[in-house]
Amino acid sequence: MAKSKFLQDFKAFAMKGNVVDMAVGVIIGGAFGKIVTSVVNDIIMPPIGLLVGGVNFKDLKLVMKEATTAADGTEVAAVTLNYGNFLQQTFDFLIIAFSIFVMIKLIAKLTEKKKKEEAAPAPAPAPAPEPSAEEKLLTEIRDLLKEKK
Repeated sequence: MAKSKFLQDFKAFAMKGNVVDMAVGVIIGGAFGKIVTSVVNDIIMPPIGLLVGGVNFKDLKLVMKEATTAADGTEVAAVTLNYGNFLQQTFDFLIIAFSIFVMIKLIAKLTEKKKKEEAAPAPAPAPAPEPSAEEKLLTEIRDLLKEKK
């Protein structure tokens, strides 16, 4: 019986709107990350590399130990510090962070505007129109007839 309650609680938790919204956000965020990575790699970094002297940032590295060939003929790879790739990932992060910041600000502004509209008091109803001269005359006649009875 405890398992049944546990499963019911988990189902209630998993079906809450916030959890589903978060899952959708994670999926869309992953796709958005790929788009931003492409923008950085294919659009932003090539002109920056050209301005810096035709450098591809991913290729920037500091060689700490050159590649060598061992006595048995096998090649020992070079030991490198790949700071260019780090720069590339940093640009990716900054653009993603900025994009998310702008989106959150936009959503907050729209939500605030909607809350203000909902909280605004309803306009006061217009006062009843003044009765016409004919209505006033008929009302006087009615009142006079009531007095005679």
